[in-house]
Amino acid sequence: MKVTIDAKLKAKCPRTALACVTARVHPGASPVPLLAEMNQRELEIQELPFPRGVLESPQVEATRKACKALGKDPARYRGSAEALLRRIVAGKGLPQVNSVVDAINLVSVESRLPIGLYDLGHVVGDIVFRAGRAGETYRGIGKYDLNLEGLPVFADTVGPHGSATSDSERTMVTAATKQVLAIIISFGGAEGLDRWAQRMSALLTQHAAGHDLEIQIIQ
Repeated sequence: MKVTIDAKLKAKCPRTALACVTARVHPGASPVPLLAEMNQRELEIQELPFPRGVLESPQVEATRKACKALGKDPARYRGSAEALLRRIVAGKGLPQVNSVVDAINLVSVESRLPIGLYDLGHVVGDIVFRAGRAGETYRGIGKYDLNLEGLPVFADTVGPHGSATSDSERTMVTAATKQVLAIIISFGGAEGLDRWAQRMSALLTQHAAGHDLEIQIIQ
């Protein structure tokens, strides 16, 4: 399985870079130490003199600019990291799903970068990161059918299955998932991506029995 960035997307968003982490995992209820880390990150943001300032971080701004460059309204289609940060600022906290999803959401909040998470058992063939095309849709996790035209999406040979905004039900991680691919999305260059990939790998190893981990940076 190979992940590439489409040349047309790269032309409009030239600093696009990805960090891909593959791992074998055992999803389950998040252990207390992971939940404690999630709570700590929430408190750190809520106790800032101006919590909403996290919504103006360079990483969030870069994601907004990329969506706009591809033709999508960033106020309507927010990057997943921004959506998580908004939950925290509003006092809603991070969702608790399972140890794998929760670890990925924690890294997304810490890095301010969107992260796609996919069950490799439901991914078919290679993956390309490109702009969504007219008429393309999928059912988002816990959401309605998303209009993918102009969104930065991940597509395998079947079609789009994830994006910087919301991933699809087709490749979502469940208790039955055995191997995952997590992709950290940066529209501001590759700097720091390896650090966040290492952080993710450590969390998956510690809290989701992660093993056979591999990291790849794509520019």
